[in-house]
Amino acid sequence: MRKSFKLDEIDCATCAQKLQDAIAKVEGVEKASVNFLTQKLTLTAPDDRFDDVLNRVVALAADLEPDCEIVR
Repeated sequence: MRKSFKLDEIDCATCAQKLQDAIAKVEGVEKASVNFLTQKLTLTAPDDRFDDVLNRVVALAADLEPDCEIVR
């Protein structure tokens, strides 16, 4: 399954790249793309585990970029 989410308050392109690299390492993530210009996260993960993977990605994002929120 592939879904896109709005990112609220991602501060810079370097932060977006750091977040993308970290999300890509989360177990279950097949592909992750963070676009600073559009303020968007595109996440691909298995259908049957998507919600669990998304919860881990949201928690990771909160730790790495406390000002950034993934809007569901």
